[in-house]
Amino acid sequence: MLKPCGLLVALAVVGFGATAPAALAETVMQRVARTGVLRAGTNRTAKPFSFIDDRGEAFGYSVDMLRLIRDELSQELGRPVKLQLTDVNPDGRIPAITQGKLDIICDASSFTWKRDRQIDFSLSYGVTGTRLLVRQDSGISGEPDSLIGQKIAAMPGTTNEAAIRRVQPKAQMVLFDERAETYLALQNGKVDAVAADGIFLEAWLDKNVFASQFEIASYPYSREGVACMVPENNSALLNSINYSIASFMQGVVSGESEDVAIFDRWFGAESVVPLSRDLRELALENMRLVLDFHEAIPEGAPATTSAKPPVAPTKPEASKPPVGWPSLLN
Repeated sequence: MLKPCGLLVALAVVGFGATAPAALAETVMQRVARTGVLRAGTNRTAKPFSFIDDRGEAFGYSVDMLRLIRDELSQELGRPVKLQLTDVNPDGRIPAITQGKLDIICDASSFTWKRDRQIDFSLSYGVTGTRLLVRQDSGISGEPDSLIGQKIAAMPGTTNEAAIRRVQPKAQMVLFDERAETYLALQNGKVDAVAADGIFLEAWLDKNVFASQFEIASYPYSREGVACMVPENNSALLNSINYSIASFMQGVVSGESEDVAIFDRWFGAESVVPLSRDLRELALENMRLVLDFHEAIPEGAPATTSAKPPVAPTKPEASKPPVGWPSLLN
C-alpha cells in the first residue's frame, strides 16, 4: 500500500518542479526594470512610420511612439531605460515577439484577430489601409474585377497580401521580402501593381522622380488601425504602453504643442507625407474614438505610483542606430 503513495508523492514533486520555472518566469516589465533596456522592433522601410536616413538614424511616427513609451517606463521604474532598436520584416514580427527576442514592435502593424491569438496589441495610434500603386496607363481601376489575372506585388505576412487575396483570389500575388523590391518590380514591368498601405504609397510618390508615371488606384481594400505589438500576458507593460499612447493622443486632439508637433512632423503640411484635410481629420477622429472609451488622463499624472523618484528621460545612442543595426530579417 505504501508504493502507490510513494509514487503519488514522486509525481507531485515532479509536477511541481516542472511548473515552477513557468510560475517564476520573468515578465517583460521585470526584465526592463532589472536591465534598463527595452528591446524594440521596427522596420527601416515603413516610411513615415519607421525608417532610417542616409546616416543610419532611425526616425518615424512609430519610432517617436517608442521614445514616448521609453520615457514613461523610465518614470515608472525610477531608472533610465535604453531603447534598443532592431530591424524586423513583416513576416518576422510575430516570431520575434513569441520567441522572446523582442519586448515590443512598433512599425506599421495592423490589428488582426489571427495575430491577436499570438500576441497582444496596444491602443491604435494611427489609421491606414491597403491600396494599389499602378501605372497611369495600366487600366487597373482597383475594382476587384480589374485585378483578375494581374500580377500584384506585396510583402509576405502583411495585411496587404491578405486583403488582395480576399477581394480577388484570381489575382497573381508576387511576394518580395523588401519594400523597395516591390516598387522596382513595378517600374521594370515585372508586376502590374503594388499592394501596400496607402500612406506608404503616398510617401513613395512624393519622393520618386518617376512619380508622374504612376497613381494610386482609388478603390480602398481595407481600413486598419496601426498599433504596437507585445508578448501576451504582460499587462503591466501593456498598461504603460497604452498610457503613453493615450496621453499623446489626448495631447494631439486638445492642441498640446509638443504632441501636435510630433504628429505634424510626419503628417503635417510640411511633413514627409502631407495629409489632405480629409485624411488628417480621419486620423484625428480615430484618436477621438479611441479616447472616448478611456478615462481622460489628468495633466502630469504618472501611469503608476512609484516609491522611487522620477528620472529625466534619456536619449540613448541606441535610439539612433548606425547602418547595420541588429536585424531579425531572417
